[in-house]
Amino acid sequence: MAKYEILIKAVTIQKLSYGEVAARYGVSKTLVHKLHHRWLVEGDAAYEPRSRRPRSSPTRTPDRIRERVLALRDELIALGVDAGADTISEHLARERISLSRVTIWRILTAAGKVSPQPQKRPRSSWRRFTADRPNELWQSDFTHVSLSTGADVEVIGWIDDHSRYLLHLSAHPRITGHTVTDTFTASAHEHGYPAATLTDNGMVYTTRLARGGRGRGDGAGNAFETLLATLGIIQKNAEASPRASPRPQL
Repeated sequence: MAKYEILIKAVTIQKLSYGEVAARYGVSKTLVHKLHHRWLVEGDAAYEPRSRRPRSSPTRTPDRIRERVLALRDELIALGVDAGADTISEHLARERISLSRVTIWRILTAAGKVSPQPQKRPRSSWRRFTADRPNELWQSDFTHVSLSTGADVEVIGWIDDHSRYLLHLSAHPRITGHTVTDTFTASAHEHGYPAATLTDNGMVYTTRLARGGRGRGDGAGNAFETLLATLGIIQKNAEASPRASPRPQL
């Protein structure tokens, strides 16, 4: 049963007031009143939602101009010359018709006159993959940093792939397996455990590329692999490269 039908029948059959129906179904009292009166006039046709599309579009390009744009496109292509939006715009200007190149492209695209060219997509249209929800996937990596004192430290971080929120960042004399498990656990206690993790193939994260390494939580893996297996957390690693193991970006 459609939503509008439920609201109308709550008034006509259950005999509820407009206010009672609005409170029960979380809608406005005005909507209930409007639907009831529509039903009194139209009968069961009032059950169907009305289209929100305006009856007219004052800004829509007139049909005669749209037809002229398409005709010019065909004429220019037949002559073997450029038939792009800028050229069409120049020809229209000679006919005292002012039309932006964007509008021209929209007319051509709607009419199927433009062949898709993915290689010409702007960089802004390419979207990086991200997790759909918070705590769906955590990424971790560490890097070497030289301090002004001349000392070297290693910095490890954990981020939430969905929000790119930095969950943890700390410096250590050296990143070890215990560093990974300790920082992961501390972050999880504060933000909740993730469903999966993504790291590179560093030995502090996984032994899957080491001889005999399995990382199945049966004692053959390292501390981090064993911890994730015990918690039922999926472990993902960057694809191995013959030259180097790519690191996830933090």
